[in-house]
Amino acid sequence: MSDMPTAEVLDEVSALYPDSLQWLMKNNRKRLIWQVDMVRQNVAPGGTLIDIGAGIIPFMLMCQRLGYKTTVVDDMEDDILREPDTAKVVDLFAREGVRMVTGDVIAKGEITQGGGPGGGPGGGPGEGTEEGTGDGGLDLVTSHDSMEHWHHSPKRMFHTLWERMKPGALFWLGVPNCVNLRKRITVPLGYGKWSQMRHWYEPEVFRGHVREPDTGDLRYIARDLGAAKTQVIGRNWLGYRNPNKMIQTITPLIDHAMRPFPAICSDIYLLAWK
Repeated sequence: MSDMPTAEVLDEVSALYPDSLQWLMKNNRKRLIWQVDMVRQNVAPGGTLIDIGAGIIPFMLMCQRLGYKTTVVDDMEDDILREPDTAKVVDLFAREGVRMVTGDVIAKGEITQGGGPGGGPGGGPGEGTEEGTGDGGLDLVTSHDSMEHWHHSPKRMFHTLWERMKPGALFWLGVPNCVNLRKRITVPLGYGKWSQMRHWYEPEVFRGHVREPDTGDLRYIARDLGAAKTQVIGRNWLGYRNPNKMIQTITPLIDHAMRPFPAICSDIYLLAWK
């Protein structure tokens, strides 16, 4: 399957998801295809990949089907991950051979628990430290749209994973941009907050955005890791899934026009090579 077009892989994987979760693929189609294409361009077939905070998004599942060895790490505490159909997707990951590691690895600063390939989530204490993260042999470490939710510093965990990456391996971090163009326009006008007060005040634990980075923050992380080569790129995904058809139509033009200026894009990505 390694030669199959990425869009076809997504279609195959989407057909395996419950109807209640089809919106995940629909809303993220362009981004998922782009993400997997990026993996295919930067990591040789059969490489070892780990994604932090992926939940049940099919990114790693698509890569697994393309012949990569994949691990998904998540605490599985978001509301969507408590829905009944989530268990069906976790079982699907297990059947396909995606390794699952569960727990608050950010607070611990390291990954110390995981199941074997196809073994489902969790596992015995200490199982995932070497085998689960491909100790000494990671070709790609990635995390997309997750770091902004973390309450603890990921520095220790990032360094641990960096040490386990092969020379030339890629560290790929994606986050929303705290100073994108839309926010620069709307905040001076008095609106533009990411979340409502009730979403922070009412729940016992807030799962929303704790701190959104900017491009300078991503370069800070790259310097701290001691990356041999870095690149920061920008994309603008929200418009592609906007319910307004006119916005969907003009989004590709706006997105491509803004890409040379990642500092104002809505989604920013750090590519750091070891």
